[in-house]
Amino acid sequence: MTAGQGPDQQGWQQPPQGPPAYPGPGQQQPYGYAPAPSAPGWGGPPPEPMERPLTVRIGIGAFVATFVLGLLATVVQFSDTDGLVDELQAADPSITEDVARSALTIGIVLGLLLIGLQALFIWFAWNGRNWARIVLFVLGGLGILSGLASFSGAAGAATANGFLTSLSVFSLILTIVGVVALALKPSSDWYRHEGWRRRATAR
Repeated sequence: MTAGQGPDQQGWQQPPQGPPAYPGPGQQQPYGYAPAPSAPGWGGPPPEPMERPLTVRIGIGAFVATFVLGLLATVVQFSDTDGLVDELQAADPSITEDVARSALTIGIVLGLLLIGLQALFIWFAWNGRNWARIVLFVLGGLGILSGLASFSGAAGAATANGFLTSLSVFSLILTIVGVVALALKPSSDWYRHEGWRRRATAR
């Protein structure tokens, strides 16, 4: 090495000091590399909730009315326990009064549990849960089939309770309205949007 010559004059280069600097917003990326993509769902506000369409309000309202009519019919039907016990014993004379009353108690408890579950499904469907809407479809379809079968079987019954029959007719009509309204396209679009919004918000 001659005097006056440093490392740079011999073609040597100093090693880079520290990590490479990354460009800020609006600056050009060095060496032709594209900026790293951001994670999906990040960097933006969550989607806004969509207003419930009229079809959803009609459908849920019809199921709420059916729920109220069913609760009223249950109260009226089980208010005369002595008459129900007599009907059970008349249908099967081997059934004792204690057994008949125990069966009625079990029936009341199961009926209350089903009523509570139906109210829960209606609440979740009102809040945009599509699985609850599907459950209402299934329950509504079973209710429609059961109502049609009971009407055809009791068409000639002379002892039919006129009040309970009227409640059954209104309940059947409201169930059909609820199923049809929730199955329409505006309802399906709203449930699809609400499901997407919850998934995006949960990220």
